[in-house]
Amino acid sequence: MKKKSSERRRHVVAWLNKAEWDQVLENLYSKDSALQRYALHRISAWKGRYANSTPVAVDCTADLVRCQVLDRSKQLDGDDLVLLYGAALVRFVNLITERQQGKTARPLRRLAGNLNIPEWVVDLRHDFTHRKLPTLKWCRKGCNVVLEWLQQEYWSKQLGGGPNEDWDSQSDGEEDEETDLKRQEDRLIARQKEMETYKNARELLISFEKEQYQAVDGLLEDKDKNLWPAPLADMSWLLGEIKQFAVESSDLLIDVLLEDGFLVPTVEQLETLGCDTSDSADPTEPKLPQTLLRFWLPLLKMLNTTLFIHRLLEKLFAELKLLTKEKNYHRAFYLSAWISEVILCNSNKSEHHFETKVQKKARMKDRIFVNRIQMRWQQLLSACLDAPCISTPHLLQLILNDMEHPLPMETRLKLLQLCSIYTQTTHSEFHPSAEQKQQPVYTLESLHEKLRQYQHHSHPWSSTADPKKSESSQENNWADLHAEKAKLLKGSPWQVCVDKVLWKNYPLGKVPGQSDDPSCLMVENYSTMTVFDQPVELDSNTSHNMPGVSSAVRTTEGLIWSSSDVNKLKSGLQLF
Repeated sequence: MKKKSSERRRHVVAWLNKAEWDQVLENLYSKDSALQRYALHRISAWKGRYANSTPVAVDCTADLVRCQVLDRSKQLDGDDLVLLYGAALVRFVNLITERQQGKTARPLRRLAGNLNIPEWVVDLRHDFTHRKLPTLKWCRKGCNVVLEWLQQEYWSKQLGGGPNEDWDSQSDGEEDEETDLKRQEDRLIARQKEMETYKNARELLISFEKEQYQAVDGLLEDKDKNLWPAPLADMSWLLGEIKQFAVESSDLLIDVLLEDGFLVPTVEQLETLGCDTSDSADPTEPKLPQTLLRFWLPLLKMLNTTLFIHRLLEKLFAELKLLTKEKNYHRAFYLSAWISEVILCNSNKSEHHFETKVQKKARMKDRIFVNRIQMRWQQLLSACLDAPCISTPHLLQLILNDMEHPLPMETRLKLLQLCSIYTQTTHSEFHPSAEQKQQPVYTLESLHEKLRQYQHHSHPWSSTADPKKSESSQENNWADLHAEKAKLLKGSPWQVCVDKVLWKNYPLGKVPGQSDDPSCLMVENYSTMTVFDQPVELDSNTSHNMPGVSSAVRTTEGLIWSSSDVNKLKSGLQLF
């Protein structure tokens, strides 16, 4: 037995000697395309000698380097390069993780994590195979990271242990061929079982939809959409089958539920249900159509265990996060609407305390679950912030309001404001007028909003009064307006310019006296400077007629300069 074990450790290699191995390695990771081509030719010769036994790491390295060589040659356009990189990256993830699969199929992210492969590389492979193709920039970045991983995990280790050390054998130890074949059979059986389970889940849900659509047809004939019929006897048997399936494979059932055509309806399904298919729905506060909610209520009420609700919310946020790269507003709307519906079912608002029993019974009839459950609020909060979209401020507001141990009010307001700035949305619930005035100015839009509120509360100018009085009142209003602007901008890096400046002489986005150094745009580096301290030319004919510059005397740091003195000083300056 020892003799056979020692024979298994000996391997026949395709390269001539260690010098050839070192030379190929050096050429592969060089930046010279000619040297890389030479290394690829040598690896092609190795493949001819190895037949089907070429080490996986050598094969993957050659594929990725070939992508870089063709990228530098400028012979292919962007779409061709994306497909080329995609094939190489997909082969890498599949081949490297294939030897780690056991009897039951395990997620690729877990297997890649065991091998220290970055998770976003697996996500990139998922995008190539199931979703929209990534950009060429991400393809190049993924290629560089994978090549570094191969150099550290395979090539460098071969230099230390000798060129005849087989990297693939390190993955699974010294298993013989019979054990390897058995593992492959087990993986194949596990995948077949998973596919059968997936098909069973789809068939059960499609059967449920057919039963419900038949009920909808009778409902539309009666022209009474407010009364939804009770489940039929066949439906009760089908719900029992789905419940039993959920006990065995709840995660797979939720994955199928979140596919298009089920909880996320298609346009044809919405038309069949008589729902509005236009874009009139507000995406900032998504709400499910009542008919769609009642369509799925029998199934969701039967599955409303605490564990199922937790897994459903986690999957909803995970699917919403995937849409941050691939924009799908229809899918994002309904995913957010289901999240909102589930959280609202768990809320216990005070506005329902004074309703009658009949009103409460009618409201509880359309809820997925009635009794309040203990949510994982910290996980939900993190998942909500990790999947930013136009509905995030609304969902974040619901989570913060329903938490059993709520955050301080100041922290909640700041978190909601930062979320609205990031998603470029506004939310009226966390912008009260009394508190808004005390908040600092974050964006130019918030400044305009404050000015609009100020102008709304101020008195309009009278057009029937004496012209002289109206001019003086107009000047006073201008002064009040500038004073209000200055007050709002107090403590902010923004300044309101009231001087006459020939802005046509400056490019868009540049102010007088600004240097070309980008660091001057940083907020912490700003300094206060009047226009007269800056190298600009003033229009002498119109400057005295403008409000705010009629005064001939200005005060800066205790020194009094007149307008003529400043012009004389500037006329003698020579700029280089």
